[in-house]
Amino acid sequence: MSAPGGLPFDQRDGWIWYDGEFVPWRDAKLHVLSHGLHYASTVFEGERAYGGEIFKSQEHAERLRKSAEYLDFEIPYSAEQIMEIKKATLEKNELVDAYVRPVAWRGSEAMGVAAQNNSIHLAVAVWPWPSYFDPEQREKGLRLDLAEYRRPDPATIPCRAKAAGLYMICTISKHRAERHGFADAMMLDYRGYVAECTGANIFFVKDGAIHTPTPDCFLNGITRQTVIDLAKRQGLEVIERHIKPEELEGFSECFVTGTAAEVTPVGSIADWTFKPAAVTHALMDAYTAEVQPKKKAA
Repeated sequence: MSAPGGLPFDQRDGWIWYDGEFVPWRDAKLHVLSHGLHYASTVFEGERAYGGEIFKSQEHAERLRKSAEYLDFEIPYSAEQIMEIKKATLEKNELVDAYVRPVAWRGSEAMGVAAQNNSIHLAVAVWPWPSYFDPEQREKGLRLDLAEYRRPDPATIPCRAKAAGLYMICTISKHRAERHGFADAMMLDYRGYVAECTGANIFFVKDGAIHTPTPDCFLNGITRQTVIDLAKRQGLEVIERHIKPEELEGFSECFVTGTAAEVTPVGSIADWTFKPAAVTHALMDAYTAEVQPKKKAA
């Protein structure tokens, strides 16, 4: 994810909402000894605005607060207030189509594993971001590698939180995939079942039915839930289950979903190949229609 024009993300112009006020983009800083930096006590959301409306804004705001609870801290703003902050940030930056990033973290009052009394900070940034994957790759279908790291046992991590620390193995896996010429990597879980990609959920198609891994040790994405609902509205069967890697040769289509990825077809995973076809294209179109702001009746 690069900033428009190749600018580093700390060198852009604009405004970031930070702890109750708008500050110039380049001045939105935190101290090097912030607990969130050293001990990953940080949660965030990835959202998109279409035509000035943030898609599923309430669901994202509620999940942000819930993620903080899983990490044992409370964001000092309600979901309703967070929704208003996001909308105000979008308007302050005069954007209508944008990526929206709320982030909350523990501050720097104490340094050590325990940080019950550290202050909790909240910031919201927005910026233009047309597509997570290269448009040409997206058109042909992504090439995915198999990740070395696996999604951990939920007894070892707060797997329902969208927390910064849980993305460490995702960054490592995506870097490795890109070095080998792939767009991303598919991760297995601790049992060896198919889990997800580094920043997106994954779906497969067989005989017109959609199969997707049960999210029992990774994030049940908001886009994932949206696409499942869209598929059911179209009369498509959706089967959530554990999927073994060796089953991939029996699937005809594959696609990934996420706020950044939206609905993106997959052409191959390691040596398994797929061809984007009717189901994938139908859900791509349905999702595009779903995220557009609905016109209010006069």
